Amino acid sequence: MKKLAWWSLLPLVAFAATRDDYASRWPLALQREDSGAYRVVLDREVYRQLQSPRLRDLVVVNAQGTPVATAVFPADAPLAQSGTTVALPWFPLPLDAGASRQDIAAISEIATDGSLRRVEMRAPGDATAATGDGGFVVDASQLRVPLAALRIAWSDAAAFDRGYRVSASDDLRQWREVDADARLVQLQNNGKRIVEDRIALPAVQARYLRLLPGSTQASALIVTGVIAEPVGQIAEPALQWEALQGKRVDTPQGATFEYTLDGRFPIEAADVVSTGNSTRGWTLERRDDPQSAWQPAAPPWMAYRLDSAGTSSRSPPQPLHVGSRDHHWRLRARDAFDGAPPLLRLGYRPEVVVFLAEGAPPFALLAGSARASRQEAPLPQLVDALRAERGRDWQPATASLGKRELLAGDAALQPLEPPTDWKRWLLWGVLVVGAALVAGFAVSLLRGKPAG
Repeated sequence: MKKLAWWSLLPLVAFAATRDDYASRWPLALQREDSGAYRVVLDREVYRQLQSPRLRDLVVVNAQGTPVATAVFPADAPLAQSGTTVALPWFPLPLDAGASRQDIAAISEIATDGSLRRVEMRAPGDATAATGDGGFVVDASQLRVPLAALRIAWSDAAAFDRGYRVSASDDLRQWREVDADARLVQLQNNGKRIVEDRIALPAVQARYLRLLPGSTQASALIVTGVIAEPVGQIAEPALQWEALQGKRVDTPQGATFEYTLDGRFPIEAADVVSTGNSTRGWTLERRDDPQSAWQPAAPPWMAYRLDSAGTSSRSPPQPLHVGSRDHHWRLRARDAFDGAPPLLRLGYRPEVVVFLAEGAPPFALLAGSARASRQEAPLPQLVDALRAERGRDWQPATASLGKRELLAGDAALQPLEPPTDWKRWLLWGVLVVGAALVAGFAVSLLRGKPAG
């Protein structure tokens, strides 16, 4: 975190969020308390509260209710996608396994598939087990892709700063050095805590990884888990679906079916669901305002369903021309259609909110407002800088949404009455009074004029 001090130079949002500004609040549970930056995936409840097409009525606040730097990243951004992680087996080593360059294969039991079954903690002939940190071996033999990093979990409560030499091998005999000074850190001071549990690796692909302490340690690190982060293993978020019931509307051009989407979902695909065997061509249109003209949403496509011998085949979802957050959707059948309105499914990939942990926790996400608007923060530039420094696979820590809490509710979704323009009314008042004075003066002159 030493290179992140300039976060404090980011401009803070100038306004203070109040409970009356937003409809709902979600408390955020942080995966780690010392990461500085976090990512939280939006869910259906949040989208249903949002009013702004640009999601400007969404912000993260700290314990004082002050907004922190917040930005929304699209689902197709690498930062928005969660990387795949894999739990790996690990085995503690005897104290002299590294110092004597001992052949670890000689004290290990290896399965036919190359995986480690056990490692002898005492070398043959040793009468007593030495105390200290002998390091440990990580079994990555089941992975088929290079590793970007290892995350180490431990149960030690004491503060420490330990350096490890990381080496890789495919046979437990010949080792090549990967990192001469990888560090695991746990420090505490005045209630503050710093933890560094991630060891970045230069795209290493090997069956085994060995971590040996760089200096003598009085006790071994009590490891409780090892998580691998494979290189480039980015899990694309799956499409989620909103199922809409429509109503039939007869037009001069034929029957159409209209649907209303409640929420600002980033729709990118559509699917028409029918019952039984069917095939029909469809055209999909969209608009955000009931008074606006309909716009094409997707190329015309053929939707089909075929049930046969206990199996069902269906047409794939139809991609949209461009993503849309519109509220109103319309299906038009290319041929005459007298049946009930079909079920329209609209697909989206949840976006990710990234925020900085400015101020004191706990943090919360506020959403839904016709009154407040989030100010832009330069988080994309910060993310680019961090990924350049820490590698393209760097990700903020995870935060998860808690149970929704009602704030101002529907009242926050109503625009405030425009403020009274007192200057305008004062000007009109002056004009009216002036006109009255002129009229009165004219009348007095007329009354005082002598008869001819």
